[in-house]
Amino acid sequence: MDNNNILQKLDGLEARYEEVSTLITDPAVISDQQRYVKLTKEYKDLEDIIKLRKKYIECLEGIAEAKDIIMNESDADMKEMAREQLAENEELQPRLEEEIKIALIPKDPEDAKNVQMEIRAGTGGDEACLFAGDLFKMYKAYCESKGWTLSVTDVSEGAVGGYKEIDFAVSGADVYGVLKYESGVHRVQRVPVTESNGRMQTSAATVAVLPEAEAFDVQINEGEIKWDTFRSSGAGGQNVNKVESGVRARYMWKNPNTGEVEEILIECTETRDQPKNKERALSRLRTYIYDKEHQKYLDDIASRRKSLVSTGDRSAKIRTYNFPQGRVTDHRIGYTTHDLSGFLGGNIQDMIDALTVAENAERMKEAEL
Repeated sequence: MDNNNILQKLDGLEARYEEVSTLITDPAVISDQQRYVKLTKEYKDLEDIIKLRKKYIECLEGIAEAKDIIMNESDADMKEMAREQLAENEELQPRLEEEIKIALIPKDPEDAKNVQMEIRAGTGGDEACLFAGDLFKMYKAYCESKGWTLSVTDVSEGAVGGYKEIDFAVSGADVYGVLKYESGVHRVQRVPVTESNGRMQTSAATVAVLPEAEAFDVQINEGEIKWDTFRSSGAGGQNVNKVESGVRARYMWKNPNTGEVEEILIECTETRDQPKNKERALSRLRTYIYDKEHQKYLDDIASRRKSLVSTGDRSAKIRTYNFPQGRVTDHRIGYTTHDLSGFLGGNIQDMIDALTVAENAERMKEAEL
């Protein structure tokens, strides 16, 4: 992409930036919540690109000005200053161009959303449950390091520790855009604490990362939801036996892609407050339905892509945690780290950065940048 091409693309976006900045102050737009949310997100994305455009133009002007001084100025000090300015800007130019290319990649509208995550123990019995527990601790530590809020919505504990399954919500800035790469099958190779003969075992857990649906993302007739309450078996002391704080929602949903009708069952025991649990259950119901309807969109992306960095395919084996070798390998991009304990301690950012770079490269190719 040459300078003129970059500037042409940026000039077109500046006109759209001006248009959107006017629209988000229009009372008619503000009253249409769905449109307003969409436009404010677009405004934020465009604002970042416009700032880059300003820096890029200043850089190009600095190069042209420095070259002019070097060619036409007789003062030696002025020439020396111009050479320094030229060197600085020529070093800056390719960095800015790379930043602009990444900023111009069409944004996935889901990236800014919060998520619902599910970890399910797979093959491996008790050891798979323990591994699911290790993965949950890893994500919990990572979310804390990012300043995100994590709250457990439903849990089924394993017989010797860990979890048969655990569901939790994560909220913060651009959560789905970061955690979406974690969807898939995670395998662990180690000698289980449950194994008396010291034999190595391969176990697995499945991670699902679902973008949390907004109220206007899906149509639910709330009058058709059947609600039950039950006594929660989670932590809570004597309250557990006295108050029916757990809630169960049943909803008959028609798949718009296939026309099939299925019953969706959601349980929530997150808090000892029944109305709050009802609110969380409704949010999870929306997210579940949105995920089902959204799957066609993900399938379309997957069919266009060859390397499949983030397809949302939860049956794909994406990563292996090998304890004897102290390594973690991501099979989608062939990335390996030998800091297994640090990785399980929540230091997963380098892996996510590598996956982001790989996906950006794919998307640049698609967008012909």
